[in-house]
Amino acid sequence: MPKMKSVRGAVKRFKAGKNKIKRGSAFRSHILTKMSQKRKRNLREAQYVDSTNVSAVKKMLCK
Repeated sequence: MPKMKSVRGAVKRFKAGKNKIKRGSAFRSHILTKMSQKRKRNLREAQYVDSTNVSAVKKMLCK
């Protein structure tokens, strides 16, 4: 049987942590002038994949 291949786009977007899967924040690419500093600062923090999507992401990462 051949090896399982991970989804390359998922590998670039998700990192498997100890207990959770980390992901980046949305809304951080452009038109940031109208956004408050507090909002931008909070978007810098690590986000985690929701519990409803963990199994799908793990399957994509071959974990």
